[in-house]
Amino acid sequence: MILSYSNYSDSGASALALLILLPFILIFALAGYLVTSWFLMKIFEKAGVQGKWRAWVPVYNTLILVKLGDLNPWWLVVLWGGSAVLGWIPVIGQLILFAAFLYTLLAAWRVGLKLQKEAVWLILYFFLSIVWLGINAFDKSRWNTAIPAAPWATNFLADKTKWQGIPVQTPAGGFPANPVTQPGAYPPPAGYQPPPAPPAATPPAPPAGYQPPPAPPTPPTTQPPAA
Repeated sequence: MILSYSNYSDSGASALALLILLPFILIFALAGYLVTSWFLMKIFEKAGVQGKWRAWVPVYNTLILVKLGDLNPWWLVVLWGGSAVLGWIPVIGQLILFAAFLYTLLAAWRVGLKLQKEAVWLILYFFLSIVWLGINAFDKSRWNTAIPAAPWATNFLADKTKWQGIPVQTPAGGFPANPVTQPGAYPPPAGYQPPPAPPAATPPAPPAGYQPPPAPPTPPTTQPPAA
């Protein structure tokens, strides 16, 4: 097989372009890591995580975020490992990696609830997770674990691990009732007054001088003749 001069020229140009772009790629990757870790550090502070250094350790900081989201962090490790081992298989490796992202998305949903964010905020996390982290890191929201238990709280996805420096996410007294599955379980707020009962409907009074119609006459009854 004879390679033409143009093939060598194209290969050389590609290699040169890669060498030129590589420093910029590394700089952007490093900047992304530093900003993400900084945002995670601020969120961890809100959650009461001990030790700011935890937010700066790659992989470990994501596992802490998943744990704060009431999910077992070891399953995320399994998904990452499965993607690394099976990544050479078309589609399979990508599906496992996408499942790992969905796992972190569930954790972000729970973390957002604890920072007073509605589920719609997951759209921002899906497309721009770093912006989602920045908003939650620096807004005035405060960490609150008194939210209904996660739908997976009783199955294998629930976080049952205990890591030193990471506060347990079960609120004191247990999780409050879920208004969807237990609509009557929430007590009324302090000072709540139930609305007054509607007045009973009364028939209108007859007009002055009104006379009721006479009763219809009773039809005569006939007795059969005696035998």
